[in-house]
Amino acid sequence: MAQLTPGTWKLDTDHSEIGMTVRHAGISKVRATFGEADGTLTVGEDGTATVETSVRAASFDSKNADRDAHVRAADFLDVETYPELSFRATDVKPSGEEFEVTGDLTIRGETRQVTFEAEFGGQAVDPFGATRAGFSASAAISRKDFGLTWNASLEAGGVLVGDKVAIDLEVAFVLEQGE
Repeated sequence: MAQLTPGTWKLDTDHSEIGMTVRHAGISKVRATFGEADGTLTVGEDGTATVETSVRAASFDSKNADRDAHVRAADFLDVETYPELSFRATDVKPSGEEFEVTGDLTIRGETRQVTFEAEFGGQAVDPFGATRAGFSASAAISRKDFGLTWNASLEAGGVLVGDKVAIDLEVAFVLEQGE
């Protein structure tokens, strides 16, 4: 991975945003974030990298309590049965500051291969001595591929919730001490 110090890096959720966007009623988009996640990025001496993350499904937040409750319920994420969403990279293909991260995304017990287009934001030591690295990444998925099929028909035609879900990540990782 471009200019990244080898070692084990932990996701810094205080400086990260895991977001998603879906079309609503065919005319606008709804954005939401997941506030609780864990992740590990491991970079080998040879530059190879692995990524494993998990996101607490119940941390879904669209800034609308009724919608959030519905998305957390059985119609969508079913957080009681499937408390986590996860991603495990199976291939990382760097190309300068940009790269593709392909891996297994699991939502609601369904696992599909997804490729994120990613960009390395850089690495720096913060004023407190922690080594940090930042990344931006995005992918689009079909929610139906993950068993998220609930919908409602609209009077004017179409459906309430679009199938395409954009996943957008702005994430920071911190190199573990002693690395």
